[in-house]
Parts: sequence; C-alpha cells; structure tokens
Amino acid sequence: MEKAAEVVGRFVKEEEDGYDAVVVGSGYGGSVAACRMSMAGIRVCLVEKGRRWEAKDFPTNSLEIMSDVRIEKRSLGISFGPKDALFQVHEQDDSLAAVACGLGGGSLVNAGVMMPTPVRARRNSKWPKEWEKDWEIFEASASAMMSVQSIPVKFPIAKTMEEIAEPEIEESFQSPMKLSMNFSHEEQLDSTKPNQTGSCLACGNCLSGCPYNAKNSTDKNYIDLAVQTGCTVKTGCQVLFVVKNIDDIGKEEGKISRKTRRRWLVFFNETDYIPSDFVIISAGVFGTAEILFQSQMRGLKLSERFGCGFSCNGNNVAYLAGSPAPLGAYGLDSKQFLKIPFQERPGPSISSSYTSSLGFTIQGAVLPKAFPDLLFKGITTYGWPSRYWFLHGLIEKIGQILGLNSSQAMVLNAMGYDESEGKITFEKETNKICFSPPYDPLLPRKIKAFQKLTRKLGGVLFMSRYRSTSVHLLGGCNASSNPSDGVCNSNGQVFDPSFPPSVHPGLYVCDASLIPCSVGVNPCLTIATAAEHVSNHLVQDVLKYRTREGVVFLGKTVEQQPNLIPQWKLDSSMKPTVVIKETMTGYVGGMPCSAYLKMKMNCWKQNEFDELCQVMNESHQLLRGKVGGYVVFTSVEKDKLYIIDGDIDMCGVDHRTPYTQYMHYRLLLSASSGSRYILEGKKIMNPYLFALYAWSESTTMQVTFKKVAKNSSADQMMVLRGELRISTTELLKSLISLEGNRKGKFVFLLLQNLFRTYITRVPRGYHKDFRLSDLYQRHYPESTLHDLKTGDGFTISCRQWKSSKNPWMLEEERKLNPVLLVNGHSMESFYLPTEPNDLIRALLEEGHETWLLQTRLHPLHPSNNFTIEDIGRFDIPAGIGKILELHGPSVKIHLVAHCVGGLAIHIALMGGHVSANHIASLSCTNSSMFFKITLSSRVKMRLPLIPISMLILGKNKTVPLFETLKVTPRQKLLKSIARFIPRYERCSCDECEVFSGIFGNGFWHDNVSPTVHHWLNKVSLPRLPMAAFPHLRKICNNGFIVDSSGKNSYLIHPERLALPTLYISGGRSLLVTPQTSFLANKYMKLHQPGFRHERVVVEGFGHSDLLIGEESYKKVFPHILSHMRLAEDGGRNGKEELDWGDDPYEATGNWVSPSVNVWLLLAFIVMLVSIFL
Repeated sequence: MEKAAEVVGRFVKEEEDGYDAVVVGSGYGGSVAACRMSMAGIRVCLVEKGRRWEAKDFPTNSLEIMSDVRIEKRSLGISFGPKDALFQVHEQDDSLAAVACGLGGGSLVNAGVMMPTPVRARRNSKWPKEWEKDWEIFEASASAMMSVQSIPVKFPIAKTMEEIAEPEIEESFQSPMKLSMNFSHEEQLDSTKPNQTGSCLACGNCLSGCPYNAKNSTDKNYIDLAVQTGCTVKTGCQVLFVVKNIDDIGKEEGKISRKTRRRWLVFFNETDYIPSDFVIISAGVFGTAEILFQSQMRGLKLSERFGCGFSCNGNNVAYLAGSPAPLGAYGLDSKQFLKIPFQERPGPSISSSYTSSLGFTIQGAVLPKAFPDLLFKGITTYGWPSRYWFLHGLIEKIGQILGLNSSQAMVLNAMGYDESEGKITFEKETNKICFSPPYDPLLPRKIKAFQKLTRKLGGVLFMSRYRSTSVHLLGGCNASSNPSDGVCNSNGQVFDPSFPPSVHPGLYVCDASLIPCSVGVNPCLTIATAAEHVSNHLVQDVLKYRTREGVVFLGKTVEQQPNLIPQWKLDSSMKPTVVIKETMTGYVGGMPCSAYLKMKMNCWKQNEFDELCQVMNESHQLLRGKVGGYVVFTSVEKDKLYIIDGDIDMCGVDHRTPYTQYMHYRLLLSASSGSRYILEGKKIMNPYLFALYAWSESTTMQVTFKKVAKNSSADQMMVLRGELRISTTELLKSLISLEGNRKGKFVFLLLQNLFRTYITRVPRGYHKDFRLSDLYQRHYPESTLHDLKTGDGFTISCRQWKSSKNPWMLEEERKLNPVLLVNGHSMESFYLPTEPNDLIRALLEEGHETWLLQTRLHPLHPSNNFTIEDIGRFDIPAGIGKILELHGPSVKIHLVAHCVGGLAIHIALMGGHVSANHIASLSCTNSSMFFKITLSSRVKMRLPLIPISMLILGKNKTVPLFETLKVTPRQKLLKSIARFIPRYERCSCDECEVFSGIFGNGFWHDNVSPTVHHWLNKVSLPRLPMAAFPHLRKICNNGFIVDSSGKNSYLIHPERLALPTLYISGGRSLLVTPQTSFLANKYMKLHQPGFRHERVVVEGFGHSDLLIGEESYKKVFPHILSHMRLAEDGGRNGKEELDWGDDPYEATGNWVSPSVNVWLLLAFIVMLVSIFL
C-alpha cells in the first residue's frame, strides 16, 4: 500500500488535472460505465458514497445490522443512523423504500436474481425503441460479466413452493431464473488470494451481504476489471451536485481562476470538487435524483419530466411465520453448517420464482440471520388471520430462548406492473428527497395470492403496513426518444430543455433511473443491460471528444494481477483544518441581502487569487480557504443563490497600502434560473485613530454584486454595491460553532494580525523603488515650455502640446479649441510621464491642443507670500492671455481644473479677471465655487493647526519633502508634527506621509499605480509651498470661495459664469465631498439655465485619483471629453427643470463621527496646555 503522504500528493495532483470521466455510484449502472471506459483507455474516477465492504464486514447478527441501517422518517422529519450505512430506508406516509450504500451498490445485499427483461416491459409504449436493436447482445454481455449461474439443487423453500405455487397462484408458471453467484465448488475462501470468489454455502444470508464472498457483486467483476485497467476508485465521497465548469466565466471576469479546462465540476460538498469532461450519474434512483435536484438549484436546466415516471416495480413484501411446512427459510450461522447437509440448507435467498399471467411474480425468500424477525411480526406489519397475531412474535421469541422447536417462516416477495406514474420531489427547506409511489392496480390480487399461500402452508401472514414496500426503484430520469417525454435520451444523455432536442454535453445518467416503466421481475439484469447500451455510446462519445482535443487513446490490456481497491475518504487526509460559519445581512443596491457562508480554511485544494490584488507578503495558509453556502437576494432571484466557487483571504495586504489589512471574499453564485453572479466583497481594516473603527471595519463587508454577462448588453449593466454586516450575536455563534483540529491556532493568527494592524501598526511590505530608467520607458509627446510674466510681476510657466492628430484632417473637418489644464495644490494631476494613459494624452488623441499651467503653487515656482486669489487674479489670466496671443482673440478655450485650481478659476471668472466669452467649457474635479470638505478635514481646519504651522515656519513657508533636500529646524519640526497627525491611510513612503499629514490623503492608494506613487513622491514634488494655506482655510471654513480677507466677493456674480460646466466628484471621499459638485450644479442651473450643466459622481474614487488613478482613463476621462464635444457643438441647452431634491451622495465620505471629533479637540487642547504650562 502507498504511504499516506504519497497518496495525498497524488490525490491533489489528480484533482487539479481532473479526469476524462467521473462516475458517481457503483451499482449495476456505474460499475458498468466505469469498466467499459477504463478498458478503452479513458481516465476514469469512480466515486462512491459508501465504503468498501469485505465479506468479513457484513453484519451477522441483529446488533450488528442495527448499526448498519439508516432510517429517514419523512412523517416525523427525522433521520438516524450513519449516512454511509449499508441499508438506507426511506419512510414516507404510506410508502417504504430501501436502497443499499457501498462499493457495489445494491448488488451487495440483493438476492442476485438475474432474469431477462420480460417482453411485456419491452413492448411498453414508454420503452425506448433504440434499446431493442442490440438488447439481447448487451444482456448476454452483462450476464457473462456477472457470471450468472443456474441453481444446482432444489433447496427446501423451492421444493415447497413447487408443490403449492402453481395450484394456489392464479394462472401461474415457474419462471426461469439464474443467480449472480458461484456454485462451482464448495470450499472455504483462501484469504491469501485477494478478489477471489468463494463458493455458495447455501447459508441464506444473501440479503445482509454474503459473508463467504460467493456473490458476484459488481465490485468483484466490473469494478475489479476497471481498477486493473486504470480506474481510480474513491469511497466515502458523497457527491452533492454537479455544475458546468466556470473556466470561461473566470476568464471573462478576471475574478475566479481555474487551472483546468474540464467541462464539469463534481462537488463533494459546498467547496470541494473534482473537474471532469464527462460526468456519469449512477447513484441509484434517489441518489441520482438528489444530485440532479441540487444541481438544478444551481442552474442546471432539466426537463419538466424530471422526477416523473417513478416506479416501484409493483413491489410488495409479506412475511409468513408459524408454518408447520418444512420451509427452512432462516439464515444459518457458521456453527450450523456441519450439522446440516448442503441440499437441506436454506440455500440462496431466492431460489424459485412464479409468474402469474395476470401480471405479477411471487418469490419465496430466506430471512437472513442478522435480520430482527420481530420487525416482521407486528412492529412494521399487521397479521392475517386477525386472531392473536400480535402475540405470535413474542411467543416465538420466548420459545427460541427456551430451546423449543420453532416453527418455519419465509419472506414472500411480489413484483408486478404498476402504473409508473409516481413522482420524486425535493424539499428545499430540508434538502430531503420526497416520493409518492405509483398506483398499483394488481395490489389486491397480490394480497389475495399471499393469503392463499398462507392457507395452504399454515401460520400467520404478516403483511406490510405500507401501501408500497419496495426495494426495486425505477425511473425518475426516464429515457425517451422524445425530449418532451423523458429526461434523458436512449443513450443516457441528459436533455437540455433550453435547446431541445439537444443535450448537456458530457452529462449522462446510467442506472435504474433510466428505466421508464416497471419490468415485473427483479430488475438487476435489466439495469445492467441498459448500462451496457449507454456505456457503448459513452465510450465513443468520450473518445471522439478527446480526439478533437488532440488526445489519442489506446485501449489497455488487462493485466490479470491482484489489485486492491484503495480506500479513499474525503473527510480524512483531505479534511480542512478549520471550518467557520458566518451569516451577514445588509443592503446591496438598496435591496435586502443575506449571505450564509461556510468557510473551510487551509483546504487541501486552493484557488489562486486574482493577480490584480498583488500581495507582498502572503497570509498564513490557515487564514485562506474556500467558501461555500448561499446568498438570499430575493430582489434579484426568488430562490437561493448558491456559491459554486468561492475564495477567502482573511489577511490580504495590497503592497500599495501596506498598513491596511483586507479580508477578501470572492464568490461565484449560481441561481436555479441558470443565471450566474459574482459577489466580491472586502473588509477594510485601517489603523485609523487608534482602532476606534476596528469593530465596524472587521464586521462590515463592502460588496460589489454583478451579473455574469451572457449575450445581453442589459446583463453587463447590472452592477450593484452595498454593505453586509455580521451582528454581534452572529459573530458569537460563529466563534462557538468553530470546528477543526487547529481552531486555536486559527484564532491566534487572526488576533495576531488584527493586533499588528491596529495596535503595533507594522507595515506588511514597503512601496517598491524604481530607477529613473524604469520610470521613463514610455515615450511622451514633445512639448514647448513658455515662461509667463503675471500682472503682479511674478514669473510662472505654461507647457504646450500640439495635437497628435493629422493637421490636414483637422483643417478639413474643424479645428478643435485648445484646452488649458490647471493643477490642484502642488501635486501634479495631468502630466504623468510614467503612465500609459493620462488626460494630456487623451486630449491630444482627441485632437485638442493642450496647455498645462504651472502657477505659483507649482514646485518649480514656489512663493512665500501669495494667496489662491493671486492665482485667480494673475496666473490664470496670464495663461489664457498667452493662448489668445497665439491663436487670436476669437478662439475659445476649454478649462479643466482640479481642487485648488478649480477654486482659482472660479475666482478668475466670477471676479471678472477672465471673461466667459473666451471660455468654451469648464470642467472641475472635486472643486467649484463651493468647497465642501469631509468632517475630519473640517475639524483640522477649525483647529488652529494652520496658524501654528505658519508660526513654526516663519518667513520661509515652503516645506522640503525629499529626504535629500536641506531642512531647517523649523521645517523639520513641522514635518515631525505632520507625521503624527491622524490620516485615514498611512504610507511607508515618508514624503507621502508628510504631505498627507499636512494636506490630508490626496488619493486612495489602491487606485494609483506604484509608478505614479513613486513619481509623485520621489520625483514630481520636491517641496510643498504653504503660503496659500491661510486663504484655503478661510474657504474651507466658509464652504465657498471668498477673498483673502474672508469676504464673499464672488458668489454674488453668477452672471459672469455664462458657460457650460461639468463638475466631477469622487464617490469615496477623502478631502472634498460630492456636495461640492451638487451645490455648484444647482447654482449653475439656477443662474445660467441656458447652458448645459452636468454633474458626475464616480464611485470608488477619492480626490486626486480621479485624474491620476489607473482606471481614470476609463471612468473619468470619457465624461470630460464628452462634455467638450458637446461644448464644441454649441454648449447651449433648452431650459432644464431644476431638481430641488436632496443629494443622494450627501452622507458619502464622513469617515469620522462627531464623538471622535470631540475627543480630537480635547486631545489638542490638552497638548497645547502641556506645551505652554
């Protein structure tokens, strides 16, 4: 046997590669399919829910058999017994059904009766005509594989039945019958020879499993041959559902990745699966139905006939006890063999069969030694005649204990032709199979026959309390030539009702579920014959498919060598170390949504995470895992959305935000409608204000929910956002229900990471350093630098780029107006030479000549004494004047400004320093004549931080940011204070830390590329001019533009803004809130209704990242370019109706609660008191 480590290693590799075919179930259907494919050289995996049973394992007494039974009582809603028990009994209302579970399926514990399919069944209108062509050939093949043999002698029960059956059973005759048992010789099994079949000892214990290895169950022929030819067998693995592989979806969405290219995924539970090109479901009638129902709930389309056409094969069971006739129908134990000659033993369970021309068959059967006969004597039955039958079982038992001679008994088994119109359904609330048996018109005749036999033999007849007691379940996935009449075609392929009469490629059913009607006799050979027919087509289909894929198969030569079937168990070596349940509720897209998640951490198979989230230091494997469960989102889908693929990383760290810890959730959801959705969520844990937000951040998940687009453009438009939260109660439940052998280690690691994030605040990795040669690998358009003298004598500059479009084309069409760009406070927003896309490139490609104004705020022209008003009065007019000088006074200019630049432009226009007649359009990002900032920024502006900073700096009001620049003690002190100031995102780059401490976070780090971050902080911004901060503070405190003395000199002149406007805000505010653009848009529509005015809020963006973000060219630039195009075409609109509604983005960006601001104010007062006292 292989070592455990080698087995697990090979298992993981096989699961990643997948199989050509996975067969689910090992009875008379699955074993045939696995064998025939393996013999053809196909890579097959046979999966069985139950375990492998050897002869010594079968129960031999009543105590042992009770531990090998599972009973599901539908009426009481309870189940008891192990899930992989050998006997599975389903009780529902007035019906009882029993099936087997183990490697070999029903062949382990049936009587092994092999009877040809009656002509009456094959002439049924439901019977597929395609089966008839080669039915006898496949029937002979199945008989040969199972070594069907005749019974060598007549055993006592057969002799008795021969004497009385034909006279007592109306119009009956003895049916020819063979058994899949070995009668060739009578000798004990040699334990040194594996897989050797012993000889039948006529012990009568067939129905509890042959303890002497004499039964030719499928594990000894079909499965054994399959293993010898390369089939992998996994026991103890229950398949829950199958879904089509999501490989293509993963590639389209870039979120869920797959290593394999197999067509189907076979799931053992909510998270663990194996991929395969072909799936053959052969789990028995109930097992196959349950798998397909679960798959249907996850989007698999099935025929409306699914679950219909269920048949119990007209099966009824009775027990005759207390007979004086020499029946000998009790099973023997090993101690009794020496006392009883072979021909006088009970024999095989069933050794004779009689068929009535009325349409039913009756067989006498031996009760195994292990079966508790009291169950048949009044507990689950009622007696006939109705005298004192209820005391019979007790009296008989007492007699056995006292050693008195007991009377004879036997089981009576009847089969016939029911209406085959029963139904199998699935109860979603309990995930249980429900069934209603078909009407049996022959039931009165069968009961009458039982009573006649009882009168003849004497004794008491115990008849089942249930209307239907069946061990021969058929149908539910009926085979049919017509898709409207069945679930599968005659070859076992499952119909796809979306495109009739097409099928789901690679999905087969191959077991008793295919049989469309009752057969009236033991159906084992019928099922095996149908499986041979299906397998014949299946092998050709697999080979044809793999040949198209470029894989050539060669048939394997069977090596007749002993081959042990390995014992696989999914819940042992492949078991996850920690299992967590989490329930979150909230609103997505304004609609209620709930997620019920089951997370398996440190799973034996782990998906790769999306490369877009590049993690510097991978989290511990115990904090990563797979997610199963479901989501309830009734506004989108009325049924549950099941997770068919999910990943979680509880300690993800983006190298752009090394101080921030993320919990990433990525879930692929499937609905019963067939639609699929992606839910991507993350919990963002920031070390902001000493963990004051730790609780809300660690229990709140930001969610993006979108539909996976198929062909409809409407599908692509569905993107919803929202939040899901886990309540305190649910969190406690999750901790209490924590399972696994390393849950202590898991809790320790999680707390350790949270402590590192919130308390010690140690970064996980650092920003990458770049060489200059790495930064400037991309060609940037050539430009001309113009030096400008302003009206107050200050020197600034303006950089000019000429359009990259063909000038001849522009002359033929119409030359577009030039564009003037004005940056915000010091930081560059438009000129990004390290990036493939920036606004300057976009404007040049559009055909605009582009100018970038470098005002006295720019690091190239730092001034120690100026205000924002000076930029509006002198710098902007100088830049516009230069453009007019080159192009003439008739040209109009598009203005694009950011932050402080936008404030300066509004000062220039509303102050009369620039005429709106020269302006084609105005576009502002996070700026306008209003300037509404976040609550935390307002607190900083209200506090005397800026006056103190000016006092510290003295005359030199410029702060060097580069570490290589010379720093005065005053500047050094201010930089130290800046590093101490709280901000939402911390950074491992010192220049970025100082800038954000003084100004506030200028952008969300996860929105900008590493090269932009490096260029801005290490190349573009060597020093920060702070002379304009006092004026900026006055504007912030007023909420709109004021002059340097704080007076409202500009808002009173709306008539000077006669131009089209576009105001853009970030939906994830850092400094300036969307209220800035909201108020400006209302102001313009009110005072300048003749022009087109637009307002846009871009979700996911903060401040400067609107222009410098990696996704800005897709999500922000198109709005600016569209606005300019409309302005080029006239820019005037008919009067728009003014909307007086509230801003839907009003609450966005208030990261700090009022209570926190109170504490900040108190802390600042304490700090000042301690300094001056």
